[in-house]
Amino acid sequence: MSIQKPTLPKGTRDFGPVQMARRNFILETIKETFKLFGFQQLETPAMENLSTLTGKYGDEGDQLLFKLLNSGDFLKNVEVEDLTSGISSVLPKVSEKGLRYDLTVPFARYVVMNRNEITFPFKRFQIQPVWRADRPQKGRYREFYQCDADVVGTDSLLCELEILLMIKRVFGKLGLADYSIKINNRKILTGLSEVIGEKGREGELCVAIDKLDKIGWEKVQEELTQRNFSPESIKQLSPIVELKEGNQSKLEFLKTYLSSSDIGKKGIEELEEVLELLKTYGENEANVDFDVVLARGLTYYTGAIFEVKVNHVSVGSVSGGGRYDDLTGVFGLEGVSGVGFSFGVDRLYDVMEELGLFPEENMEKTKVLITYFDKNGFDYGLKVLNQLRKAGVSSELYPDETKIKKQFTYADKKQIPYVVILGETEMQTNTISLKDLHSGLQESLSVQDLIKKME
Repeated sequence: MSIQKPTLPKGTRDFGPVQMARRNFILETIKETFKLFGFQQLETPAMENLSTLTGKYGDEGDQLLFKLLNSGDFLKNVEVEDLTSGISSVLPKVSEKGLRYDLTVPFARYVVMNRNEITFPFKRFQIQPVWRADRPQKGRYREFYQCDADVVGTDSLLCELEILLMIKRVFGKLGLADYSIKINNRKILTGLSEVIGEKGREGELCVAIDKLDKIGWEKVQEELTQRNFSPESIKQLSPIVELKEGNQSKLEFLKTYLSSSDIGKKGIEELEEVLELLKTYGENEANVDFDVVLARGLTYYTGAIFEVKVNHVSVGSVSGGGRYDDLTGVFGLEGVSGVGFSFGVDRLYDVMEELGLFPEENMEKTKVLITYFDKNGFDYGLKVLNQLRKAGVSSELYPDETKIKKQFTYADKKQIPYVVILGETEMQTNTISLKDLHSGLQESLSVQDLIKKME
């Protein structure tokens, strides 16, 4: 019988010890920041009832839900005529649950189910994997992590400010300096479409404008013409496309440009207030870039929208979000507004790898390996090991009595920086010999001095 070679399902991957240490470095940084800002962690089950998930992501999203077969005899309720009438008759009888597709819908469900226990405004963060039955390709997986933070139950623009501050803090801690937090307001986009005489068409307008970076203004004009935007309205857009750098100058220009649109003016006011709060807080506008044509999640967002890009790397946006009016309406609880954003952990990983920003020296490695020559050395080593671990030093005792060279090779391969050597002399004098594998220096120390050195 031939032994089958193990494989992974398409669109999934393993994370080995090196990747895990690096991922944890990113996740711990994000988690620590969320907690500092008063967000509380939430986890929801990997599977939800299909009734919770279906219809929340559009038809395309429904196709991408991973459905779970009912346990036991899942075919017991299926009749022959169900099979002939197709999947829509069979599915409800064989599957009641699916894997979660994102973290937002489970969050909305949680808020509705626990609305009497929750303290509003409710600040929550969630870091968990999600599943999508998508065609796997480079950078797109069927299982990947999302890392969301939301505040629901308040309209205060303090929330928008805090999103800017959290992004700045996380990027600072990760060593990312060259990035821009693009910020806009959905109301400004609505105002634009009103002012150019194409009221209610901001969706189409933004789909075209969104491609500005990639295809240039001429091609965008062609696309707008194909979408039946009048030559006059396209012409009125050109000053927007050619706006000078600088948040303030853009805001000043728009005050005049959008003066005939109430909703547009409201958008400018909100944005100005966020930048004002940033100043009052004592932070500057570095890395914050008002992007008049930033458009994302238009069917969803109603106020501020964010997108974060790291400059001069091959990866797209690494974070994004915005304000929405009605998170829980689909579950019958009206009027819960909020603002949320997420970090793309996998993309951040790729960016940091590309830029060589992972601090290898503290990446969850064993710090000390204890080596020895015989059974007495092993027993003495166990006592030393106990003291090191009590002091919080990550350490190992080589498990097998073997040549010292083999023990050193183990330390080398695992990139353990320090090796303790225990021979007759050390045991008689109640000391240890410590070798720094990086510099090659060796010294004799008491266990207490060794612990001090490792702190």
